[in-house]
Amino acid sequence: MKLPLFLLSSLMGIVTALSQTPANRPNTAIVPAPQNLWMRTHQALNKIADTGKGDLMFLGDSITAGWKSQAALYNAEFGKYHPVNFGIGGDCTENILYRLQNGNLSKIRPKVIVLLIGTNNLNLNSNTPQETFEGVQAIIKEIHERSPDSKILLLGILPREEKPGGRLRTAVEETNKLLPSLNDGKTVFYLDIGPRFLQPDGSISREVMTDFVHPAAKGYQIWAEAIREPLSALFAGKPLPSAAQ
Repeated sequence: MKLPLFLLSSLMGIVTALSQTPANRPNTAIVPAPQNLWMRTHQALNKIADTGKGDLMFLGDSITAGWKSQAALYNAEFGKYHPVNFGIGGDCTENILYRLQNGNLSKIRPKVIVLLIGTNNLNLNSNTPQETFEGVQAIIKEIHERSPDSKILLLGILPREEKPGGRLRTAVEETNKLLPSLNDGKTVFYLDIGPRFLQPDGSISREVMTDFVHPAAKGYQIWAEAIREPLSALFAGKPLPSAAQ
């Protein structure tokens, strides 16, 4: 019996999808790509980059962009470093790769870049921890090709989901086991501040993360305190405090 064309097409699509197993599919986390909805924001950040001003860059997704809602704390903690916030909501590693290759490091050469990225790869993209790690690795390489003197404070992906043991919490933990290998003690410094966001039983309080993903005001206070001494050391050209390594 000859199958109708529409049914044959559907079956071929299913076969193609099934063939894209984690073992043979391309790693989307390392292929530079824009987000469809953020080009205006990207271009606005390019204008900031074109000024060449900013000794401290925060680079990441909505968690990083959220510092804009904490202006008083942000200025009090980081104002002396002339910070710029290059966080865009929804970004994955491939989106930051695109941004870096298309203007976000045009003329600006930050002394220190605080990089926090990857949670959306594990959630929105369903990338594996290994794929997400490779995306972060590609970002670090891209940064140092364009701004070789920038030091990178690479943060572990923050925990998510209210209680431990969930799929995404576990994926974050597995990715964070891989990230320390990127620490070279010279230009890249890994710091996992995630445990500070957890209760003794491993759960997350809404007082710290409103939706168990994005920090509340208390969460940003925790973040600020966690990187205060590491930033001071990096800007002074000193080794990171032992507790921060």
